[in-house]
Amino acid sequence: MTSEEILAGKVLLIDKPLTWSSFQAVNKLKYILKRKYDLPKKFKIGHAGTLDPLATGLLIICTGKFTKKITEIQAQEKEYTGTIFVGATTPSYDLETEIDATFPTEHISDELILETTTQFTGEIDQKPPVFSAIKKDGKRLYEHARAGEEVEIQSRKTTIYEFEITRIALPEIHFRVKCSKGTYIRSLAYDFGLALQSGGHLTALRRTKIGDYSVENGISPEDFEETLS
Repeated sequence: MTSEEILAGKVLLIDKPLTWSSFQAVNKLKYILKRKYDLPKKFKIGHAGTLDPLATGLLIICTGKFTKKITEIQAQEKEYTGTIFVGATTPSYDLETEIDATFPTEHISDELILETTTQFTGEIDQKPPVFSAIKKDGKRLYEHARAGEEVEIQSRKTTIYEFEITRIALPEIHFRVKCSKGTYIRSLAYDFGLALQSGGHLTALRRTKIGDYSVENGISPEDFEETLS
């Protein structure tokens, strides 16, 4: 890879580590590339679709003229694998916050779980989590949430193309989902718990695909740095 190629445009597939923000991953690659190549101070680099710090997996990073492709890449369908913990909820719908309520699970059978997935296939209404980066009244929702402010969140249409239960080991339910842009898997976990007449939150999430791009072809930021050394 040359500096000319980077500036002309590259699509880099990164396997984002747990606890890293998408912003950190982009900054790490920016630092690596600037140190390795003689690049302008403000060369273009950005990611195509945020991943939460508690999620791992495919983060597509574009450089140079390929940053113009970001909107197009973000619009493609995405695939995730993950784990829903049933019987408890958290305000953030994942492990970022502590459990705030517990619910019975004795009535939950494998048949009920599999049957309930049909409610979440096709076009659905979904409310984003209160702990999300969507802006409301000039502030991000998580800023309102951390300040203890209640905000009215509008539901939005999203599409679940496939919702497969891959393993049931209650209180954990493992799944694979193919969905449209703008789908919140944390909200899916919370809503799924409600539909089971219990509660649920996300305990693991991994993005495996965006369109034809797969995490199988991605590498960690550390391995990326080693390939350039």
